[in-house]
Order: sequence, then C-alpha cells, then structure tokens
Amino acid sequence: MSRPPEMSRRDLLGTIGKGAVVLGAGGLMAACSGSSTPSTTTTGTTSPPSSSVTTTSGASTGPKRGGTLRAALGGGSSSDTLDALAPIQSTDFARTLNLFEQLTIYGPTGAVENLLAEEVTPNAKATSWTIRLRPDITWHNGKPLTAEDVIYTFQQITNSKSPAPGAPLLARIDVANMKKLDALTVQVPCHTPYSTLRDAIAGWYFNVIPVGYDPKVPIGTGPFKASKFTPGEDSVFVRNDNYWQTGLPYLDSLVITDFATETAQINALLSGEADVVDVLSAASIAAVHGGGAQILLSKTSGFTPLYMRRDAAPFKDVRVSQAMRLVCDREEMLKLIFGGNGLLGNDIYGYADPAYDHQIPQRVQDIDKAKSLLRQAGQENLQVTLTAAPIAQGTVQLAQVFAEQASQAGIKVNVDLTTPGVEFGPNYAKFLFAQDYVIYTTYLTQIALSGLPSSPFPETHFNDPHYTDLFNQALATVDTTARYEIEHEMMLIDWNQNGSIIPYFYPTIDGYTSHVHGVHTSVTGWPLGGYDFKSMWLS
Repeated sequence: MSRPPEMSRRDLLGTIGKGAVVLGAGGLMAACSGSSTPSTTTTGTTSPPSSSVTTTSGASTGPKRGGTLRAALGGGSSSDTLDALAPIQSTDFARTLNLFEQLTIYGPTGAVENLLAEEVTPNAKATSWTIRLRPDITWHNGKPLTAEDVIYTFQQITNSKSPAPGAPLLARIDVANMKKLDALTVQVPCHTPYSTLRDAIAGWYFNVIPVGYDPKVPIGTGPFKASKFTPGEDSVFVRNDNYWQTGLPYLDSLVITDFATETAQINALLSGEADVVDVLSAASIAAVHGGGAQILLSKTSGFTPLYMRRDAAPFKDVRVSQAMRLVCDREEMLKLIFGGNGLLGNDIYGYADPAYDHQIPQRVQDIDKAKSLLRQAGQENLQVTLTAAPIAQGTVQLAQVFAEQASQAGIKVNVDLTTPGVEFGPNYAKFLFAQDYVIYTTYLTQIALSGLPSSPFPETHFNDPHYTDLFNQALATVDTTARYEIEHEMMLIDWNQNGSIIPYFYPTIDGYTSHVHGVHTSVTGWPLGGYDFKSMWLS
C-alpha cells in the first residue's frame, strides 16, 4: 500500500514552534444571540463547558418542588424500549437515563464521575479493581442496592447467548470470578491489565440492574419511576420519593412524548403543549426566540463522522483517504449546518477527553494538495458513493455539503440518501463510505468500540499492528501522564492514516419555556444537559 510521507510528532511540534499552523479548535464561531430576544444559554470556550446549572430569569428563589414537565422529543418509534441494557434511539436513552443509573458517568464537562459507586480503584497493575457502592441506595421497589446487583449486571451484559451492547468493553474482565467482598463491595479481576475500566463503564450501556431484572418491569435506582409506557407514543414517570440524591428530583412527574418532526416539536413548545424540546436545527433558533421561548445551546464532543473503509479500494490507498479529508472546509460546514455553532473536528475522537492532543495541527481545506494526492494515486477522476441518512441533526446536509466541497477537487460524490434503518441495518460498518452518530466517550473507549480489527463496530476497518500494540500498552499503563503519551502517538496515527472524517463536534440545540429552570449544558452530545430532568423545576 503506497502512502504519502507522514509528519512525525517531532515534525508537527517543530512546525507548531515556528508558528506555521493553526492549533486545536480555535475557529469557533460565536453562539447565536440577540439583545431583543429571550436569552440563549450557551458555552463559549474551546475547553469543556462548566457543569454549573444555568437557570432562566425568575428563578432566584431557588428550586421549587412539584408539577409535571412535558418533554416533546424528536424521534422514537414502535420499537421504543425501556430496557436498561439495550436502549437504541435517543428517546430510549431519555427514558433509561432517568429510570436507571450507572456506577460511573460522564459529567456535564465530560469528566468521569462516580455515581452509584463511591469508589472504583485499581490495584498497582490494573489487573484487579475494587468497586464500592454508596450506602443506603434503594431500588424503586424498596430493596437495597448491593454488591450482588453489580455482579449480576456484569453477568447479564456479557451473557454469551445475548450479549448487551456494553459487552465488548467488559471483554478484559473476568466476570466469572468477580467476588463479593461485603454487602457493598465487589472485587473485579481482569484477564489483562485494564487501566481505563472506570472510564469504560461510564459509557452509555452500563445501567446497573437488580438481581432477577425483568425488562418488562423497569426497576431502577433513578430519580423517576415508570408509570405508563406506550412505544412510539408517550411515557409517564413519577418522582422516586426515596431517591438517594437529597432533594431530587424536583418534579412530581415527567411526560415524554415522541414527535416525528421538528416543526411539530416547535409548535408544541410555542403553543404551550410542551415545556422542553430537543435536537433542533440552527434554522429553528429564530422561531423559538420569536415565539417567546428560550434556547439551550451546548457545544459538545459528540460527532457525526463520514467513515471510509481503509481495507478496500479506493481508500486502501491512504493518499485517497487523506485527499478526502483535505477537501473539507470545516468552518464552512459549521456555518451552513449549525449557524457557526459547534467545535471544529480534526479527525480524532474524544475532544472532551483530558488526553485529547490539542497540539496536532487543525486540518484545513487544501484543494491543491488533495488534487496532488489523487494524481499520485491515479485517482484524478475519483467517483464514490456516500451512504447517508437522517440519523442525527445535520447529517443529510453534511453529506450534501461534503459532496459540493469534494467537487472542487474533481471528486464526484454520489449521495445515496437512505433511512436510519438501512444506515444502522445489517450493512452498518460494512459500507465503503457512510455516516455514523457517536455520543461522547473517552478516546480509548471509542477506540475499543470502533477503532480496532476486533472492535464490534470497526467502521474504517483500519488495521495497523503497531496501533493495536499501542492500545494494549495504554490499557496496561496506570500512570496517567505515561498513558497520555501513548494516546497521543495513537492520535497522530489517526490523523495521518485512519479513515474517519470528523469535520466538527456538533452542538445540541434545545428549546424550553420561561417557566422551566435548572436546564444546563453538557458536552456529552445528549440534549437537554444529558436529559437531566431531575435537575429541572417549574415556576
């Protein structure tokens, strides 16, 4: 496989020292706002946003208990589920994130925080972990949360007959030999060193479930309890009066309703039929403001990549895959799709991860270099098909904008517009050139999910033995500084050779009425502060 000369890390940093490149994601646009309209809550820095709660006007008296919050959420279907271990659509996560809880979570800034766990610590070589639960947490049925529940959860996730989506991240765990040390403490042995287990179980498929859990009876430890559930229509939740976080939730009840279109969501918000709406487009900001409601804008580390299979022609030649990355005008994409809101992407996962290497130069559009690489590869008249679908905010427009930008380098991109069911169907991760929708996880967690030949979702089919060795070294490295150095070497390989095009990290744009308070931003990529309904209250 021929490929263009690569920049080494030393070359890159030397170039940076000479002031010849643009660093990080410094091309951020200002958030949409206006002095004559209701306020827009937004994050405005290139670092992860603050986790503090931003409230609307009139909330100076503090949180108020009571009332029903009506959430008009985009999407959903007859396949909606309350299954703690296998949510699929965003509306499923909106429900499960409020019914169930995890041992650790990604907080609003992306930092991994303990939730049900009071302690998650490794031994000196990360070959064994100790998980200690917080005391006095009860399930919705009044029974106490115990070590047995944690062991049972891990067993169910890794059940060989029907493994849950989180199973790949527990492959290094010796689940069969997990041991209860006392009522609240579990010892977790590992087959191989696993320094990032605490990060991995903060992923979105690790809700803790009680021994004997029945998906049809969603018993959790979360702030709300299920009262009614009609797939494809709506669901009703009531306050968990025995919730372990003092004073929460503030609401008496929560109603989540599926909405098929953004227009219907906005109409519901502005007519008073809904209190909050999610996943709006930039074009809807003016309508929401004009109707007297407010906008919550979060710059996130979620992304919707275009992925190329590096094991198949024409992308097997890295000169072609690099040319495809170089045709992207990322700032123009953000402007056209999100009104300038969001963060510039640099074809590397995990922007909010403390390990993210901001010293790798920001890739910018370079049509002349793209043409040169295509000539070298004998692909001057390149034609490719991009499989696209409305799987997340802006994905269809992203495909269209990319096709137009690629044409500047003589590349003809035929956009095959299909459905989410096809995009995420049997051919998911098998398409030559397609799209995905990725919620934030740490860098190494995302690599485990999609960046290795052994990953469950190996979209780019990138296979570099040295890269895999580095990954294993990173997981065996307990010292954070040393592990970051290994991750940085991996990120540089991603930047030079991998097949993901990450033009931006999308913003979430949500709407809410003036009587809703406690809404806050989140970098996770989930709307409405990570669907954090427990922190909201009504006036």
